[in-house]
Amino acid sequence: MAASTPRQEIEAARARLPRRPRRSHVLAVLVLVGSLLMVALYARGAGERERRLAEASFIADADQLADTVRQRLLQYELSLRGGVALHSAAVETPTARQWRGYVDGLDIRRQLPGMMGIGYVAWLDPRSLAELQLRQREAGEGLFMLSPRGVRPNYGAILYFEPEIESSRLAIGYDQYSDPVRREAMEAARDSGEVRMSAPVRLRQYGREGQSGVLLFAPVYRTARLPVSRAGRENALVGWVYAPFRTAEFIDRSMIPVGYNLAFRIVDVTDGKQVPLLASDGWVDGAEAPDTLHSVTQQLYGRSWRYDFQHVGPLTSGGMRELQATLIAGVLACLLLFAVVMTLAQTQSRAETLAHRLSDSYRRSEQRFRNAMQYSAIGMVLLDRNGAILESNPAMAEIAGVSQAALAGTAFKRYFIDGHDDVSRTQELQALREGVFRSTRRLQRYDGDIREVHLASTLMPGDDGSDVARLVQVDDVTERLRAEAQVHALNRTLESRVEQRTRELTQANHELESFAYIVSHDLRAPLRSIDGFGRILSERYDAVIDPQGQDYLARVRNAAARMDALIDALLKMSRISRGEFKRTPLDLSRMAGEVLGELRQSEPAREIAVRIAPELRAEGDAALVRNLLENLLGNAWKFTANTAQATIEFGMAPGGVFYVADNGAGFNADYASKLFRPFQRLHRDDEFKGHGVGLASVRRIVERHGGTITAEGRPGGGATFRFTLASSPRR
Repeated sequence: MAASTPRQEIEAARARLPRRPRRSHVLAVLVLVGSLLMVALYARGAGERERRLAEASFIADADQLADTVRQRLLQYELSLRGGVALHSAAVETPTARQWRGYVDGLDIRRQLPGMMGIGYVAWLDPRSLAELQLRQREAGEGLFMLSPRGVRPNYGAILYFEPEIESSRLAIGYDQYSDPVRREAMEAARDSGEVRMSAPVRLRQYGREGQSGVLLFAPVYRTARLPVSRAGRENALVGWVYAPFRTAEFIDRSMIPVGYNLAFRIVDVTDGKQVPLLASDGWVDGAEAPDTLHSVTQQLYGRSWRYDFQHVGPLTSGGMRELQATLIAGVLACLLLFAVVMTLAQTQSRAETLAHRLSDSYRRSEQRFRNAMQYSAIGMVLLDRNGAILESNPAMAEIAGVSQAALAGTAFKRYFIDGHDDVSRTQELQALREGVFRSTRRLQRYDGDIREVHLASTLMPGDDGSDVARLVQVDDVTERLRAEAQVHALNRTLESRVEQRTRELTQANHELESFAYIVSHDLRAPLRSIDGFGRILSERYDAVIDPQGQDYLARVRNAAARMDALIDALLKMSRISRGEFKRTPLDLSRMAGEVLGELRQSEPAREIAVRIAPELRAEGDAALVRNLLENLLGNAWKFTANTAQATIEFGMAPGGVFYVADNGAGFNADYASKLFRPFQRLHRDDEFKGHGVGLASVRRIVERHGGTITAEGRPGGGATFRFTLASSPRR
């Protein structure tokens, strides 16, 4: 049979222990259940009490809101009665200007924010209506139009409404008495002499469709004293002062405070009918709506309004949160008490198990340390307080060139060339503070070989009786340091090679400059001789040479001139990469405009559309970028010479890419790679003049700025050149 492990032996010993009844565990469970039951009973009573307090507070807030609505409507009533007093004090009906002054004085927007305005409704019969229309026509106010049209015994027409807005003008001339709902409120106000409110209607101030709202009517009589009889009041009536307000905005605009946890609606329940007037934010209708927690009915200006209140969210109070905190604390106390009892019950069994585990853990920890010492690739030694080697591993013995047995008991410092220990007393104290002390030493092997080693010394914590004082790790880095030395030697050799190549490149540049000088001077002399003698032959021997000879002579002179032009082009292209590079901010839009202006002066008869994007800016050498634009825009100008309605465009695409586009002759895209080579031309010389070095110069300028250039085109469809100018130039 296989030998059992220490862990298996511990588990077997634990299984052999007699199992005793855990009465303490049962007691702990009973304590937990009893304490939780007491907390639950307390929570039930306290929660019911807090709920009743929260409900009472909610009802008080609801009643206060209903009273606030009544107070707001009372302010509306006072403003209407002021308008009634204005009519009663005047000998005649106040003019629209007087009415506007009265309404402006009320400052409705600030003092009465829920009210849309105040108007006056005249009580008219057909005769008085005709007189009113005649007076307005004589006053130059135009014909007073009544709507809806028709002949009726009496009218209640709106004469004016302030403050006047674009939509409120639609209400002027409207016969409110023709509407049954409005007529009911107007007659109630007339017969009672008090302010009366209408049922919900569509307000005329907001177009024919209107918006839902209610109106307050205050009667105006000819006499200051209120007639006693109903007939007398009807005969003394001259009109009504009225005020509309939209129910949908009544709460928001009238600044009535509504709590965040309160939602309500107002329902007109006059005559047993239920007509919703308005509902606040948070009000919920339907099957999922919460129960109405409170209702209040008020009698307001002849109407019965019922306020229904809902509570948004759970019904809680400030004390409910304290109760919840108390309950949480009680539950935590119960659990803590249970944990204490349970901990005491398990202490004895854990103590027995812990003793076995500690012995096993110590043995396994010792074995792990031995394995680490044995199989580590880095040398490790344990030193006592005097610096003597107590124990070492095979890697250390290999580094020192002796056996492990020979290392034991020897002084660690004797293996180093300088002959003293690497850690002094002061450095030991520093290692205690920092954890590890590192150094590089030279170790002499038993065979005399010198090795470079890195030491990492750590003070070992322990009691005063411990013989191990320090752990030192020894890493042989001789081969690595030798490789680093070789790398440094190669770097020094590489620097000398770079300097040599730099000198060679400088010499090559000087040779190129000399070659350019030879081309510009030595090659031009034969060309000037050919052209000069050809001109002399043409002038002096014109009568001797036949026409075919004259043609040959002209071709010789043209070839010499073309050769001279090619030499100039080569010299210009060579100067592009040899001149000093000066980077400055550039306005490319202005520079392109100047180039195209010079082209227009050279051919003023040409009609060509030019589009230059504004504010095109970059950084670069001004002379080189000017040369670049002259070549690209000059090519576009040249290759659009035979194009009707020619266009040239210079702009910038996304990503900082500039482009020059035209609708000229174009080129075959298969040969686009030849465009930027010197003397490579895609058009015959009799079609378009040129030397074939312009685009080669453009490419050198772009590359010297660290950018790129590409070309696109098709025969007869124009060409587009795109280029970039990077932030740093290439030298």
